[in-house]
Amino acid sequence: MSKKNKNGQKPTKEFVFQKKNYLFLFIGIVFIALGFILMSGGGSDDPEVFNPDIYSFRRIRLAPTLVLIGLGIQIYAILLNPNKKKD
Repeated sequence: MSKKNKNGQKPTKEFVFQKKNYLFLFIGIVFIALGFILMSGGGSDDPEVFNPDIYSFRRIRLAPTLVLIGLGIQIYAILLNPNKKKD
């Protein structure tokens, strides 16, 4: 049961996140997904043959960087307070 205000009215229910938070959450998810997509592949069908493409710039530097940027955006989206007013 919810508590009543001083006026006797039930409090209005608000979401924890606003539209701006969800926008940044979605952008972060896109960065993370793109990073994992770029990280995939590079294997070889024959286990006896070595494929040096597994150590390419895309898989070693670019993809993990995109994943970390996406995680940073996720943290920012969670901590963002769109209702805070600037002085």
